[in-house]
Amino acid sequence: MTVDDAERQLGVSRENIVKSIVFVDEDDAPILAIVPGDRKVSREKLAGACGVNRVRIAGSLEVEELTGYEAGAIPPVGHEKPLRTLMDSRVLTLERVFGGGGALNVLLEMDPRDIKRLANAGVADISEG
Repeated sequence: MTVDDAERQLGVSRENIVKSIVFVDEDDAPILAIVPGDRKVSREKLAGACGVNRVRIAGSLEVEELTGYEAGAIPPVGHEKPLRTLMDSRVLTLERVFGGGGALNVLLEMDPRDIKRLANAGVADISEG
């Protein structure tokens, strides 16, 4: 489900919908980036926060292999294999957020602090307008 679809169906602001996007660093280590739906992941900021030179977005086959979910349905928590997770600091300013629920037509509603705790997520400024 896209941010536009979720915004329309739920009647909530884009910032209350989080995107969970899988990136891969230069050593092919996966990184899950969680950002508000009204923002984009800054690859430069994400790489800096991870202490690596560069990151790239994972391809759809990599996403499924790394998470067990298809791109567009990735939940922010509950992955079979633990993923290094970074959450944009703006997400923690919200009371409730909606994110991927593991299938394209399913969403989770969560407290961002629970996402941080359950995903053992680091918090950093990793987004851009």
